[in-house]
Order: sequence, then structure tokens, then C-alpha cells
Amino acid sequence: MMVLEIVLLIVFIYLGIPALYIFVFAIAGKFGKLRVAPATGIYRKFAVLIPSYKEDEVILDSAKQALNQTYPKDRYDIVVIADSLQPETVQKLKAMPLKVIEVSFDQSTKAKSLNKALEVLPEIYDYALVLDVDNIMAKDFLEKINATFVRTGVKALQGHRIAKNLNTNFAILDGISEEINNHIFRKGHRVLGLSSGLIGSGMAFDYAYFKEVMATNKAVGGFDKELELKLLRSRIKIEYVEDALVYDEKVENAEVFQNQRKRWMSAQLHYFRKYFLQGVWHLLTKGNVDFFDKAFQQFLLPRVLLLGSIIVLTTAAIVCQFAFDIPLYPGVNLWMMIFFFNIGGLLMAVPDQYYNKRTLNAALSLPKAIVIMFLTLFKLKGANKKFIHTPHSTKINTDIKSEKVA
Repeated sequence: MMVLEIVLLIVFIYLGIPALYIFVFAIAGKFGKLRVAPATGIYRKFAVLIPSYKEDEVILDSAKQALNQTYPKDRYDIVVIADSLQPETVQKLKAMPLKVIEVSFDQSTKAKSLNKALEVLPEIYDYALVLDVDNIMAKDFLEKINATFVRTGVKALQGHRIAKNLNTNFAILDGISEEINNHIFRKGHRVLGLSSGLIGSGMAFDYAYFKEVMATNKAVGGFDKELELKLLRSRIKIEYVEDALVYDEKVENAEVFQNQRKRWMSAQLHYFRKYFLQGVWHLLTKGNVDFFDKAFQQFLLPRVLLLGSIIVLTTAAIVCQFAFDIPLYPGVNLWMMIFFFNIGGLLMAVPDQYYNKRTLNAALSLPKAIVIMFLTLFKLKGANKKFIHTPHSTKINTDIKSEKVA
């Protein structure tokens, strides 16, 4: 019995820590405010980098949309990094007022594509902005991140990535997950003085510094995690620009969801092994809270698995206590406490516009998502050593406009 209690205590602590972590940052994001940088008449020059791997149809649409910024046309270049695109696609891209850099690798990765582009581009840019091939910037996106750079002097920032499509249950769940991440790991963190998390796209950097730090980035999967950890280890603060919107395609079905999460979970495990002890050491010897916080995040159970595990064990504790009068260690009250921390934090992080009938219907797919995530745990071996491509299919809505974010 003692062994079982020890195991349950370890499980309780492992689930309880992230539940409390989510709750604290959810409260910060809910009640805290971020300062908005006022407009400026200073317009720095941007290289907007769009790596495109076998996305012939999508890149033509997204490249066209990227040219429609309200930012001065001579102060930004759209740079498409064409990896394994069809010759006719490349020709159509070259007919547009943008730069095309053709690349080819034995094993393609986003880090390789970005580094090749940085190698051949002229040294004329102040900032580098990274987009995914399916992203659409709100028309004032560059204006807002430029204002933040100019007014604050930061070297790295993350824009507000939101769902472009909510056409399936999985897309709705993925969109909600994105906004929970925005609320907790970006807004909540900045409110409490910590750096924003990076997402992999809609993020921008001081050009010279980005080129320098990317030169050491050899990541196959999760290049943004590698980049973020190196920035924070060097004490580079990452800002979050909540009102700078970039629209991102959400996964539409279970198969794509599984492949995407497999890539993410594998990267998380890889960077936990690589950086967790470094994070602890930097906290104790240098007081680097930002770096430790990011390294610590790699220790946390993925949020869908955390939710499923807490629901199952809290339900088991209630049944054991009230149906059989057998307490599940460390007690039903403590299991219910972390349940309410977890659920309360997640509900606070979900934007108001998602509280509707469509979301309620999508929630019926949540058990399936939890099972998929659980089964994916057994398929992680070697996943971070190969490039796992997430295909895109959603047609771009050319009428997307900037929205006010509460």
C-alpha cells in the first residue's frame, strides 16, 4: 500500500504543478494589461521570410496576400524560400514583386531553409519576420511590430497568431488551443515580466542577431524551441504584440492532428533532455528566470494529456471516496483542487468568441484528441530526427481584416 501511495503522490505532484502553473498565468493574462506601442513615423526595413516545402498551391495565394501590407512598400521584401516546388510555381512567384530563393536539401528542415536565405540575402534589413506558408498577416501587422521594435528597442517579438479556419471540430479545438497558449505563455508571461513564448511563425527579430543565432540552429523539429531557448539563455527578452494579428491554418482532421502533435511532443522531449539541467543551473548561478521557465515548460505534460489525466484520476478519486469509502491518496479534496485549478485556468484562457454552440459540439471530439495524444506517446522514437511535414489545404480568405483584440 505504501508503494501505491508513493506512486500516486508522484503522479499528483507531476499533474498538480502544471495545473497550478496554468492557473497562475491564466489569472495574469485575464486581469493584466499589455502596453500598446504608439504608431511611429520611423519605418525600418523588413525581410519577410516564408519557407515553402511542397506547398505549390498555398504559397501562390499566401505570397500574394503578404504583399498587401499598409506598410511602405519599399520598406519590406517578401522572400519565398522555395524548397521542392514545381517549376511552374517558381516561375509564377518570380513574376510577382518579391524575392525567390530556391533551395534543395537531402533532408529538408525549416532551419536549413532560413539559414540559406540569410546566407544569400544582402545585409540591408533591420528585422527578419518568419511566416509559415499558410499564414496571412493582417494588413497592419508590419506597422504594429515595427512600432514595437522602434519604441521598445527589443530584439525579438511574437505576434498574435489566431485561427484562419474553424471549419471542423478539430480545427475549432486547435484554434482554442492556440488561444490558450497565447493567453498563458505569451500574454500571461509578459504581464508577470517574463518573456513571451515563440510559436514558429508570426515572430520577428533584429536581423543581424537572428542571422547570428540561427547559424547555430541545426534543429530538425522544433527549430523555434531551439531558437527561443538560446535567446533566453542569452537574456534576450521576447516581447508579445497582442494586437498584431497573423492568421494561421488549424488542423482539420485526426490524422494531421496526430502528425503535428507527434512532431511537437518529440521536440519537447528532445529539448527537455538538452536544456532542463542547463535551465536549473542558470537559475541557481545566474538568476536567469526566463531561461529556467522555458526549460521547465519542457518538463510539463502536454495540455491535452494533462486535462485527460486529471479528469480520469479526479473521477476515480470521487468514485472511490463516495461509492466505496476508499480514499485515493492523497485525498479526494486535493484531486478536486488540481481539477479546478486546471479547468479554471483553461476556461479563463479561452476567448469569449469561442463560447458558442459550435465549440460545445467540437468538445465532443475532445476525448478522441486525448486518446490520440496518449497513443502518440508510444510513437515518438526517432520522430525528432526526421522532418514531419504538416500539409495545408485551406483556401485563403482574401477579405480577412485586422480585428480588435480585447
